[in-house]
Amino acid sequence: MEFNVKKLACGAGVFFSRAVQFTEEKLGQAEKTELDAHFENLMGRADCTKLWTEKIYRQTEVLLQPNPSARIEEFLYEKLDRKAPSRITNGELLGQYMQDAAEEFGAGSPYGSTLITVGDCERRLGAAERDFIRTSSISYLTPLRNFLEGDWKTISKERRLLENLRLDLDACKARLKRAKMSEAKAAMAPDFQETRPRNYVLSASASALWTEEVEKAEHELRVAQTEFDRQAEVTQLLLEGISSTHVNHLRCLHEFVEAQAAYYKQCHFHMQELQKELESSDEDV
Repeated sequence: MEFNVKKLACGAGVFFSRAVQFTEEKLGQAEKTELDAHFENLMGRADCTKLWTEKIYRQTEVLLQPNPSARIEEFLYEKLDRKAPSRITNGELLGQYMQDAAEEFGAGSPYGSTLITVGDCERRLGAAERDFIRTSSISYLTPLRNFLEGDWKTISKERRLLENLRLDLDACKARLKRAKMSEAKAAMAPDFQETRPRNYVLSASASALWTEEVEKAEHELRVAQTEFDRQAEVTQLLLEGISSTHVNHLRCLHEFVEAQAAYYKQCHFHMQELQKELESSDEDV
């Protein structure tokens, strides 16, 4: 219990120190350690990648499933780690309605027989659309989502940790600066004519205390600098991995284009066959 209280108090102290440092920086009352230009460029590139990957992902979802209610339902099934039920496409549903109507109107009539023919084509178009949606979801949407929910969350976590360590580092620098100023003030030679003998002892004691405080602050600064440098290396490696992300997403984009081209080619083929069949029926009539 005592250990937990001490740990809690220590954590609260660190949080307060960071809050003070952050506030003073915003007010222009404290110095801030700046990252090098290369690191800043890497972070900017990562932020840009996240922004546009998210936009492309959302709009591709809309392209594949325009119905927002259906997208929400699929999202809920995914979060519950359950397989979403197979959903009939609009083309398949239209084809089914046409063929059902043909039975009511009479399959042997010109209108009824044409409804059956067109309905069969619409169902094939709907099936092709369903295959395209499934293929695109696996080969394109999934890699984009994996980046947003996996790699990007890791990068964000490490960047937050780096920022916290940066605040700790600058807080240590500020404490060391204040300690050195107080040490110098305490070490100033007193006026022998106006200073009582008793105050010489107090002055020497204060000087020793501030010297000890400076040594402590220097040690804390070295530790903070080491932790910051180590975290900066880890974060930089993750940010440099964005290049590999671009390569992976480029490959997935090619696969998406291939799937889309195959889908439209298949639709074009079905429509050409339907036109030929309808023209043949008109000639027979």
